[in-house]
Amino acid sequence: MSGRVLVVDDSKVIRQLIRVNLELEGFEVVTAVDGAECLEIVHQVRPDVVTLDVVMPRLDGLRTAARLRADPRTRGLRLAIVSACTHFDLERGEAAGVDGYLGKPFEPGELVRLVRRLMHVERTESQSQHSHHSQPTQHP
Repeated sequence: MSGRVLVVDDSKVIRQLIRVNLELEGFEVVTAVDGAECLEIVHQVRPDVVTLDVVMPRLDGLRTAARLRADPRTRGLRLAIVSACTHFDLERGEAAGVDGYLGKPFEPGELVRLVRRLMHVERTESQSQHSHHSQPTQHP
């Protein structure tokens, strides 16, 4: 499996955890510390999938997703929220055009399955957003 994933999270530990798990599965991983850095590097990185935390300094994940969707050059990217999602975040994510969700904490296998699935989804404007969402993992 090959493909490039841009991992956007303000937690260094989470970035490293996601990087290691995806690299073990053959993905190339590039990281960014927040949405602002993501937007600065996304055109050079040219990822297949972007994972976004919701709560980050400067620019949060949902606003980042909305900006990526608004830009014709990045509109087709597959976007996943990897965060301790609330129902409000899920609704806002759908409105921003997010393709998948993974709740923190997560099992490495769940992360790999989500990225693999999104890697194989070609995004089109007519596609139903609801048909490609992973359900958030419920944790107490």
